[in-house]
Amino acid sequence: MSAVAPAEVTHAGDADARYTTADIPPNVLVHLTELAVARGIACDSWFAGLGLGVAQLTDPTLRVSYRQASIVIRRALRALDEPALGLHVGCNETVGSFGLLGLAMMTSRTFGDAMRVGIEHHRVCGSLLDVSFEAIDAREVALVAWPRFRDPDLLPFLCEELFASSLAVARGLVGPPFGVLRLELTYSAPAHRRDYAAFFDCELRFGADHNRAVIDARWLEHRLASHNPLTATQALLLCRQQLASGGAHGDEIVASVAHLLRNRLREHPRLPDVARTLNLSERSLRRRLADRGCVFREIHDRVRAERALDLLQGGLLSVAEIGCELGFSDPREFRRAFKRWTGMPPQAARQAVA
Repeated sequence: MSAVAPAEVTHAGDADARYTTADIPPNVLVHLTELAVARGIACDSWFAGLGLGVAQLTDPTLRVSYRQASIVIRRALRALDEPALGLHVGCNETVGSFGLLGLAMMTSRTFGDAMRVGIEHHRVCGSLLDVSFEAIDAREVALVAWPRFRDPDLLPFLCEELFASSLAVARGLVGPPFGVLRLELTYSAPAHRRDYAAFFDCELRFGADHNRAVIDARWLEHRLASHNPLTATQALLLCRQQLASGGAHGDEIVASVAHLLRNRLREHPRLPDVARTLNLSERSLRRRLADRGCVFREIHDRVRAERALDLLQGGLLSVAEIGCELGFSDPREFRRAFKRWTGMPPQAARQAVA
C-alpha cells in the first residue's frame, strides 16, 4: 500500500471552503494555551478577531477552522518564542490526550491495528495535517503527513507536533523500547535540529520528498496488553459518529455564534454580548455574518427552534419550562416565537414527534 499525495492547494488564503469550515477539534490550541498559562503568559490576544475565546476551548463540542487554528498557532509561536515549540507540545501528549480515539487505539488488538485506527480517524483529535499509512517494503512502514494548505512557515510546527505526539503515544502503547528508524521531512533542517535528534533518536533526513516517520514493520504485530474488543468496538463507533458530524458545523463565524448561543440560551444573549465573547466588535460581527448571507437573529432563532424541538421530543419538561430553558420568562411569548419559527404551536410539535 503506498501513499498518494492529495491534490495540492495553492495557498491557504485562496477561496477554499475547507479553510474556513469549522470542523477541527481545538486540541492543539488547548495545549498551547495551557503552556502559556503555565509560563504566566497572557494568551487572550491570540484569539482577537477570530470569533473565539480561551474559555470556549474546553467545550468538547467546539470546532474551529483551519484558518482560526493556524492564526492562533502563529501568534503562539511569536509569544512563546520557543523554536522547538511543536516538539514541546507533542512530546507531552499521551494516549489520554487523544480522547475517544486514544481509547480506541489503546484497546486495539495489535499496535498495527492501533496505528490504522489512529490514521483513519486522525481528524477526531484535531490534526491539522492529513495522514496516511505507507508500506515502504517488507521491512519498513511509515506514518506519512500531508499539509492541507501551503503553509511553509507553519509546517515545521505541525510536523513536530504530529510526529512527536505519535511517538509519545506509540511508546505509551507498547513501551519505551519502541523507536523510529528514520524521520524524513520536506523542509530544511531548523536551527534546533539537535532537539529533533535528542527526542526522536533516529536518522534524520531534512529536505526529503515526504514528511514521514519510518518504523520497523515488525512492530505492527506487537500485541497490546490493554486490548479489549468490546471497548474497542464501542470507542470506534463513537469516533465514526464524531467524524460523520464533523462536516455539519459550517462556516467558522456562523458556527462560533451558533455554538455560543447553544451554551447560553437561558441568558438570552444579545449580539453585543456574543461579539464581546468572540473577541469581535459588534460592527465586525454584523459584517462577517452579512458576508455569509446571515443575520444574528436568524441564527438565534434557528438554534432556539432546534433546542425547543429536542426538548419537546424528550417529553420531560412542560412548555413553560422549555421556554425558560430558551431564555423566555413569559410562556406566551415562547409559544408565539415557536409558532413563528416552525409554523405550529409547541403542543402540536410535541404530538408530531411523539
